[in-house]
Amino acid sequence: MTTEIATKLKSVIDPNTKLVELNDADVYWQSKIYQAVAKVNAPIYLLFPQTRDTLARIVAQASQHQWRILICGNGSKLNWSKLSQDIQLVISLQKCDRLIEHAVGDLTVTAEAGMKLTDLQAVLRSHNQFLPLDPSHADATLGGIVATGDTGSWRQRYGGVRDLLLGLSFARADGAIAKAGGRVVKNVAGYDLMKLFTGAYGTLGIITQLTFRTYPLIATSQTLLLTGKANQIAEIAQTIRNSGLTPVAMDLLSTSVINQLDLNPEIGLIIRWQTIAESIKQQSEQVQAIAKQLNITTKNYQDQAEADLWQRCAAITSIPKSDTAVTCKIGIAPSAAVNFLQLKEVIEGNVAMRVHASSGIGQLQLDTDAQTILAMRSHCQRNHGFLTVLDAPKALKQKVDIWGYSGNALKTMQVIKNQFDPQNILNPNRFLV
Repeated sequence: MTTEIATKLKSVIDPNTKLVELNDADVYWQSKIYQAVAKVNAPIYLLFPQTRDTLARIVAQASQHQWRILICGNGSKLNWSKLSQDIQLVISLQKCDRLIEHAVGDLTVTAEAGMKLTDLQAVLRSHNQFLPLDPSHADATLGGIVATGDTGSWRQRYGGVRDLLLGLSFARADGAIAKAGGRVVKNVAGYDLMKLFTGAYGTLGIITQLTFRTYPLIATSQTLLLTGKANQIAEIAQTIRNSGLTPVAMDLLSTSVINQLDLNPEIGLIIRWQTIAESIKQQSEQVQAIAKQLNITTKNYQDQAEADLWQRCAAITSIPKSDTAVTCKIGIAPSAAVNFLQLKEVIEGNVAMRVHASSGIGQLQLDTDAQTILAMRSHCQRNHGFLTVLDAPKALKQKVDIWGYSGNALKTMQVIKNQFDPQNILNPNRFLV
C-alpha cells in the first residue's frame, strides 16, 4: 500500500483505524463492494474509523483531494440503489458502535450510527423498552437503517423511521461535524434534517450519531394469519382498516409467500397485536368472526412460533435467495394492493411479496427480466405508487432505471444535494448523479 492516497490517509488516521486495500480485504467486503460499484478502475481503500474525530479527518482529506466515498455500516445494504462510479474510499462505521445515552424515563436513546439494532434492542430490553424498527437485515446498523429508510410491518402502529428519529449528528462533506434535532420527544427548533436524511442513502452527509424515541416493551403478543380468495381478503382488510381495531402490524401476503409457509396456495393477511391479553383476545375473536362469515381460514400464532412466522415472512420477501434474484420496494394505494397481488406478472412470475395493508408500502422478491419489472412499475404508478429496485444483478441494474421516479421534485433534490455536497463525493450516483 504505497499509493499517494494511502500515504495521505495514514497521516490523519489514528493507530486503531484499520486501513485495507480492497484486494487485501476479506471475501465479504470484496463481494459487497464489487456488487456496489460499476467498475473498479483504480485501488479502493476500505477504512473502519472508531471515532467521530477520525472520521471527520478522513472526510476532510477526501474533500481536499476530491476522493469519492462509499459509506456503509455492516454493508448489508451496500448493493441497494444505483451503482457507484469511480470510488476511491469505502468507509464503514461498524466500529463506531457505542451507546451514548439512554434516558429511560424520557423514553429516548442515543447511540452511534455503527451500533447494530439487535445490540441496541438488547440494552433497551433490560429496561423493558424497545425501538419499533424491523429492517430487512437482522445485522443492520442504526445508520444504515436511517440512510435507507428501511423498516417493515411495525409501521402500522409506530410509523416509519422518520417518525421515530428525534435527532442526529453527521459529518458534512467538508469533514465538519453538524447536528440537528435533540434528545427530547417534543423538539420543534431548527430545520428538520432528520426527515431529509432518512432515505437519502448517505448522499447528504455521513450519519454519526442518532437519537430515537423508544416504547415500553409489551409482553403479550399474538398473530392471526388469514388465507382466502382475493375478494375475501380485500373485504376483510378494508373492514379492519375502517374499524376501531388496533393491530401493531397488518400485511398482505402473495400466494408465493403462503406457499413457502406450507399453507394453502391463496392470498394471505397477517395481523399482529401487542397489548394487554384481554384486548388481544377481544380483537382476535372479532376478526375471526368476520373471517368465518367470509369463509376465510384463520390460524393463531404465539410465542416462538409467532416470532418464527414473522422472521420467515421477512426473509422470503427481503433476502435474495439466488444470485439472479431481484428485490424491490413498492408503494401502491392500499385499496389497489390486493389487485396487485393478482397481476399476471406476480402469479406467473412466482413473486414473493409482502405489502403493508394500511400504507401500501412493501417489498417483493422475484427472478425475472427488466420487462416484467417495468410492467409492474407501470401498474404501481397508475395506482399512485412506485417500484424501486433495491438489489439485483449488475447487468439488470445497468438496463433499468432502478428508481423509476416520475415526479417533479428532482430539481429540488439536486439543489439540496449541491448545497450539502457540492463536489459530489458522498455516495456518488447512488441516489442522484
